[in-house]
Amino acid sequence: MKSLELIKQWLEAHPSWAIFIKYIVLVMLVIGFIQFLRRFIRKNLPNSKVKYRSQKGIEVVGYLVLIILTLSYFTGNIKDFTLAIGLLSAGVAITLQELILSIAGSLYIFFVKVYKPGDRIEINGIKGDVIDIDSIYTTMMEIGEWVSSDNYSGRIIKLSNAFVFKGPIYNYSMDFPFIWDEFNLPIRYGSDIELAKNIIIKVATETLSEYVVNSIAKWKDVVDRYYIEDAKVEPTLAITMTDNWIQFNLRYIVDYKKRRVTKHILSEIISRKFEETNGQVVLASSTVEIIRIPTIDINEKDRT
Repeated sequence: MKSLELIKQWLEAHPSWAIFIKYIVLVMLVIGFIQFLRRFIRKNLPNSKVKYRSQKGIEVVGYLVLIILTLSYFTGNIKDFTLAIGLLSAGVAITLQELILSIAGSLYIFFVKVYKPGDRIEINGIKGDVIDIDSIYTTMMEIGEWVSSDNYSGRIIKLSNAFVFKGPIYNYSMDFPFIWDEFNLPIRYGSDIELAKNIIIKVATETLSEYVVNSIAKWKDVVDRYYIEDAKVEPTLAITMTDNWIQFNLRYIVDYKKRRVTKHILSEIISRKFEETNGQVVLASSTVEIIRIPTIDINEKDRT
């Protein structure tokens, strides 16, 4: 009882600290209630997409409640509030700067819709698919590094949400879920150039027709929304003369997740079509190739 009486007397003697302690208790209660709701939703909602969005919605609402609580609780007590936590707030702001930026970043991501789970992004030099966004971190399944092309490396990366304020964010799927890709075909001099052009364009047009059709409407929306020049989504071919071969550069549009497999399919079909030309179109090689051995006439009399 004496301890309680002493605490009561101390709080009466220091009203600013009493206000601060009450505020901390209320904050803890709000946070506890939010965590309870999130666990309840995680256990009782069967649909994973609805479950994820509900949890994130409760998290955002919780932050708003805490902000409103802070503003309303100290209204009319600004002087006491300043006396109680003036020095403390300065220290917290410096010490928890990264944490505060991360929380601000999560709100920015949520409201501005910079990216969402399922998007493929590159941020701070790291590329991958977003698999989760919480109040502090963005979790990604990494792509690339020691594996080629757009394959998963197997590493899961947690990146601070503060990075949305520190550099560019490349989103491969937000407004236009397609990318342009290219690959070069070296054709030997002496080949039938017109036949090679017809084969490449025909194969690309037939193989990529679905991507072209689906991307036209999406690209029109992008042009209408942003200040950007219109671009051709159909396959195009550019030819360059080099010292060793004629280089065909095929440019085409493809689903952002199917770049590698599409290039493989195109290469396989085009190579087979070239072989069917019976030497009219031949792929060049950078290796040394002996085309013909010159005839050598050896005269026995000359040796004697």
